[in-house]
Amino acid sequence: MPLINEFSTIPTLLRNVVKNIHKPEETFLIHKQGAEWLEISFEDTLKRADAVSAFFLEKGIKKGDRLGLMIENSPEYVYYDQGIQQIGVINVSIYPTLSEQEVAYIINDSGIKGILVGNSFLFRKVLKVASNCKDIKYIIPAFKDFEKVKVPSDVDVEIISFSDILALKHQITAAEKAEIDQCRSLVLPEDVSSLIYTSGTTGTPKGVMLTHHNFVKNVEVCLQQIPVIDQTETFLSFLPLSHVFERTATYHVCCTQGCKIAFAQSLELLAKNMGEVRPTVMSCVPRLLERIHDKAIKSGTAGGGTKAKIFIWALETGKKYRIKKEAGENPGFILSTKKAIAEKLVFSKIKEKTGGRLKFMISGGAALPKNVGEFFGDLGIKILEGFGLTETSPVMSVTEYHRQVYGTVGRVIPGIEVGIQDVESKEIINIQTHHTFNEDFECAEGEVIVRGHCVMKGYFNKPAETAEAIDRDMWFHTGDIGRFYKGNLQITDRLKNMIVNAYGKNVYPTPVENIYLKSPKIDQLFLIGDKREFITAIIIPNRETLEET
Repeated sequence: MPLINEFSTIPTLLRNVVKNIHKPEETFLIHKQGAEWLEISFEDTLKRADAVSAFFLEKGIKKGDRLGLMIENSPEYVYYDQGIQQIGVINVSIYPTLSEQEVAYIINDSGIKGILVGNSFLFRKVLKVASNCKDIKYIIPAFKDFEKVKVPSDVDVEIISFSDILALKHQITAAEKAEIDQCRSLVLPEDVSSLIYTSGTTGTPKGVMLTHHNFVKNVEVCLQQIPVIDQTETFLSFLPLSHVFERTATYHVCCTQGCKIAFAQSLELLAKNMGEVRPTVMSCVPRLLERIHDKAIKSGTAGGGTKAKIFIWALETGKKYRIKKEAGENPGFILSTKKAIAEKLVFSKIKEKTGGRLKFMISGGAALPKNVGEFFGDLGIKILEGFGLTETSPVMSVTEYHRQVYGTVGRVIPGIEVGIQDVESKEIINIQTHHTFNEDFECAEGEVIVRGHCVMKGYFNKPAETAEAIDRDMWFHTGDIGRFYKGNLQITDRLKNMIVNAYGKNVYPTPVENIYLKSPKIDQLFLIGDKREFITAIIIPNRETLEET
């Protein structure tokens, strides 16, 4: 088990790894520069984090201040985050894809005093709004040739490159080190670690306040639930660290266990990077898994003939083998032999494209179609599905490594309560915890509610919205419709998607949509029918399939 206690905070995790798990000179971060993958040690990571801390302390930045990041996944994100977290500063990560208006709103609402930017496009975006952002004092480009970007005459901030900060504070003084150590000791679990802005249903961005305790406890219990992650793993990171899912499931897990993090160059180069890095664990989204599934099916069955027959036979064999194993039964000699042949002829070739070392993948951010999860299970690649929101740090439930129920999002994590509340009567139908788990348990569906250590501190500067989301009994209302099925949480729809037809009947469209979306001929589909006597489907066909026919 990771050495986490009630006093642990985000900046203590990495130092704990160096003290108890890995030598300082061992590799922590991996990134590609040109044609070469470069490795960065734990020691160098912490030195660069100290340089960031020393710079901001010299500038008068103090505990409770906010500093921003608008940068793609990279070692620079880690140096900056570790550097500001250990002096009690709050991380405000801004999605690089947001509009100028949204960026300006977040900068002003959070009151950030400085921001790290990852490329010239993002630099220009910040410069365009900087004159209307009264609190911002520092813009820090983390890329070369930033001087070529013209700075508007009305922008009155200090612009200093990230490389200059690291060079300036490459060797911190004994006094600076003592001050950093003192600041780190004053960071408390209940302090806010990060503000993560989410638009919610209103469209107005809300800053979700997540504490060090939220993050650390979430990682701790997830590692209890998935005890197969150890210090030898290599994670490939490509989902944005500005999103809570990647930050917890990859970054914070690796900071806790001492796993390596390799940063993918881009989504377009992800397949190539998987082959180069050969990760053992990856966090991903269902859309990526659907694409892999669709391409594999298309490639395996293209042209028909013997090749297609072998592919279909292999999948059928894999399915029979998986079902036996999941039922706790011995597959027997004949089925095991067939599985070994299927592995050699078909499965190994698909696995090679992922690097060939994947232990499992963690899927989150949206519902994973049941057939896609089963497909990967048939191949022998485990997909663990998790559920949660930004407001829940994020994980509320996650699939156990040894017990998979496809179409569900796993068992409730330790230390929290998850309830199902009737949408109309508001009565709580059932409450489940990690310890009340029963693999035969099922209940009716309703809104999923949660309380416990994963729930946010609240929305920044928005007490009314906080009170609306978290009721008097401290239940956070997720807005998701779900139920318990075979002991696991199952999400069926979003409350806001509910259609009330002309007869007053509640219709949840997502389960129906997901059935039709299994067809390779359909790219997108949604149902309409509010206050109507019938339901209508709007279908967007798959362009590639249409062109082939």
